[in-house]
Amino acid sequence: MNPRDQVAESFELMQKLIGYRYEKALHHQIMKAADYSMLSEDVLVLIYHMAKTCGGSILEIGSFLGASTVAAGMGARDSGQSKKFISIEPGGALKDHKLATKNIFKDLTKHVARAGLSDAVTLLNGSSFDPNIVATVKAKLAPGEVGFFIFDADANVRRDIDCYGELLADGCWIVIDDYISATDKAGPTRAQVHELVGAGRLVPLGFYGWGTWVGRWSSGG
Repeated sequence: MNPRDQVAESFELMQKLIGYRYEKALHHQIMKAADYSMLSEDVLVLIYHMAKTCGGSILEIGSFLGASTVAAGMGARDSGQSKKFISIEPGGALKDHKLATKNIFKDLTKHVARAGLSDAVTLLNGSSFDPNIVATVKAKLAPGEVGFFIFDADANVRRDIDCYGELLADGCWIVIDDYISATDKAGPTRAQVHELVGAGRLVPLGFYGWGTWVGRWSSGG
């Protein structure tokens, strides 16, 4: 992507976001999902947009309670096309937090079901780098098939791109959370994103919400 096209697409994303804010019914649904999300509503809106407009399948790592999963599922459904959607979540519990839960994966499944999306997304309970999970994903998705990749897990986005990079289409939308963050994840995440940008594999298109990186994948960097 040349610099002129990169700037043009960055502005187009900002315009799209503003437009969605005026679609009251949709924005209301996104706001409901934001109640159980660590992502901002603007990022959830962009996830909806990217899932709706992307070509190919969707792969999410780090579903947590399912807000981004629901937003992406809604977008895929509203595209009018059949899109494979796989979301990976290790589960566990979260204490001493406004979104505290005794069972992350159970609540994720519940939120996806309440949104009427149980048949639209395959939820995998496990670590993204577990060999069995990797094998399951690669059995379901072909190389170059993924048009939208969401990463909202730990601070090792490079590890998962190394695991699944062959599945990403050239120009695949990429969303990476915690590029800027008050947590310990920000430093390593930012360093890995910079490395991938420098290598020509990631093309930055903006930062949204509380520090989420948005861009595209370049398979020929």
